[in-house]
Amino acid sequence: MKKDKILVIGACGQIGVELTLALRKMYGEANVLASDLREEHDLLKGTGPYVSLDVMNKEMLHVLVIRHNITQIYLLAAILSATGEKNPLLAWHINMQSLLNVLDIAKEEHLDKVYWPSSIAVFGPNSPMQDTPQHTIIEPTTIYGISKFAGERWCEYYNHRYGVDVRSLRYPGLISYKSAPGGGTTDYAVEIFHEAKENKQYTSFLSENTYLPMMYMPDAIRATIELMEADASKISIRSAYNLSAMSFSPKEIAAEIKKHIPDFTISYEPDYRQQIADGWPNSMDDHLARKDWGWKHEYDLAKMTKDMLDNI
Repeated sequence: MKKDKILVIGACGQIGVELTLALRKMYGEANVLASDLREEHDLLKGTGPYVSLDVMNKEMLHVLVIRHNITQIYLLAAILSATGEKNPLLAWHINMQSLLNVLDIAKEEHLDKVYWPSSIAVFGPNSPMQDTPQHTIIEPTTIYGISKFAGERWCEYYNHRYGVDVRSLRYPGLISYKSAPGGGTTDYAVEIFHEAKENKQYTSFLSENTYLPMMYMPDAIRATIELMEADASKISIRSAYNLSAMSFSPKEIAAEIKKHIPDFTISYEPDYRQQIADGWPNSMDDHLARKDWGWKHEYDLAKMTKDMLDNI
């Protein structure tokens, strides 16, 4: 077992639950401290230490890092795209200040590594929609995207200015059956599976031909760990790497589900989230992640659909 002590902040979220469990397998249960504002997730109970933590309280966070001899922090706490539009100032405050608290403590305590997730939300309607490049026009139109773009700049700044080894991925939409999504624009791609199994019908809040980059959670967890395990000399991007696996529309995922549930039907009632999705890429160019640290996705739409329906 490795000797690192890892703190996962936001461990009860969609990514946090599965990432915490994966890290505990690698580093040992006692060496991965899970934390969140909410009650401990059922899947985490009994698997390792858990503390209630408000990442906005920098002093408490700092004491926790020192007391537990933390060497790495994974900061997953955030207000996501659709939720953020309902209270933009709160989303900005939480998404920014939580990152600055962690980066500052990492600098002061000379932590080995920090992980912070970015998102395809950093792109906007003026970015190229197909195979969106790593370096391109970035003009986000949501407060979530704005905060993620600003966060990318802060990560790169702390790396270049203070030597903090901070790493990041621009996640596409993430799909999982283990933990619920948290108010994002791509949540339809999780909801649709539950509704297909329970009611054999789903009403999509995005239009039928809205293509978005997506990824199955096992790939996202593996990408995160592979990035963090990579030698620092291989990391050429200190803002956030583009990351890609597949792209599909509600119409295409519905057609794939119908192969398993023939009487499944879908209807479309686009809401305010459609405008958010329209400003995001249809597909991503992630060649730098593949070149720098050997990223390869495993799941396509067909393989993911089967696994989701088998496990829900």
